[in-house]
Amino acid sequence: MGQAVDLISSRRNPLIRRLRSLASPSGRQQDGHLLLEGTHQLQELMALKHQLSEPVQVFATTEWLDAHTAFLQPLSDSIRVQPMSDEALKAALSTVNPDGVACLLSLQRLPSPGPSPSFVLALDRVQDPGNLGTLLRTALGADIEQVWLAAGADPLAPKVLRSAVGAVLRVPFRRFGPTHDVGVEQLAAQLRQARERGLQVVGTLVPDSAVSFPVIPYWELDWCQPTVLVLGNEGSGLHPMLQACCSHGVTLPHSPHLESLNVAAAAVPLLLERRRATMTASTQHSG
Repeated sequence: MGQAVDLISSRRNPLIRRLRSLASPSGRQQDGHLLLEGTHQLQELMALKHQLSEPVQVFATTEWLDAHTAFLQPLSDSIRVQPMSDEALKAALSTVNPDGVACLLSLQRLPSPGPSPSFVLALDRVQDPGNLGTLLRTALGADIEQVWLAAGADPLAPKVLRSAVGAVLRVPFRRFGPTHDVGVEQLAAQLRQARERGLQVVGTLVPDSAVSFPVIPYWELDWCQPTVLVLGNEGSGLHPMLQACCSHGVTLPHSPHLESLNVAAAAVPLLLERRRATMTASTQHSG
């Protein structure tokens, strides 16, 4: 961890202003860094330390440092620690009750989308940061190769990062926009290109949707095919322009006592069905 560094205790320290600025998209772009708040996000980042080209700047209270010596010792060549008072760190972060640590990541170190993914999650104007973070986390668990976003919540906003718990560090994403209308148009163009490449573009729809293709229960779809799964906005569902880009439609049947499922909850069985189907197919072929 290098030589001793003076403790920052003043809320007026310039570093406080710099870290606070990273809560906004313009601040992140100007600085070139992302602020990851909390122990879990630091642990997720350090699990990828072999992919980092320079030591990670860590900001921590003395109490946190004392409690995590076993975690820090093997990382002595991979991190640079700036001790901060509890008051100073709270002033620098967006978390209401931070757990004592944060770190910086260069925006250039985020995963880059490849040219020809075969399993994609496309999100239509998902607004809620908690929903988006959960969707990114689920995408990681389902081996999604890329996430495409038609505007909506900022995937690098602090609330999204906390909900995603490190998934942004592993799942490449492309965000279209900046406005909702432009985001939808650009995502539609991306979906049309995916169909031209041979991917099935699967919209999540209600059974009586006015579309030109059958809408079937999700377990009847051939999930082993290269797929883009498209999930709609929390309030208005899937935009008509995006529906028109779909080649298949699936439903997630549920009790009539419930009008609709939360988009993040609906994604779990859909995305994991793809994983189940491919695992089952692999087992059958090997047998």
